Amino acid sequence: MATVTFRDETATGKAVAELAVEGLPDRMSVRELIRLRVREEVARHNDRPGDRFHGLVRPDDAETELNGYRLREPRRIDWERQADIAEQAFLANGYFVLTGDRQIEHLDEQIDLTAEPDLVFIKLVALVGG
Repeated sequence: MATVTFRDETATGKAVAELAVEGLPDRMSVRELIRLRVREEVARHNDRPGDRFHGLVRPDDAETELNGYRLREPRRIDWERQADIAEQAFLANGYFVLTGDRQIEHLDEQIDLTAEPDLVFIKLVALVGG
């Protein structure tokens, strides 16, 4: 069984957040890994729903803030809806994923978690006026 570490970094390489998940199969697709990450983030939020969500992508009806998203009111989040948003964001280049020394190009690409257990997520920020 493998352990994967999901790490968020800025474009300059500064680590912002990290999440480790144990007990995974040796190989998983990037799609499965993104959905797993989102499910874990949402589960942690839903254990103690608040008005802020710290995760990969913005939930519906939330505002972007520094290092997270502000919900209009404390509520539980649907992890499957959030995972769908994360997949679409990947396809639209809202963030990219690195493993080892390479960028992941496709959601269905298989990752050997015994050889490359760290996934780095870099969110891209839209420029104002651009």
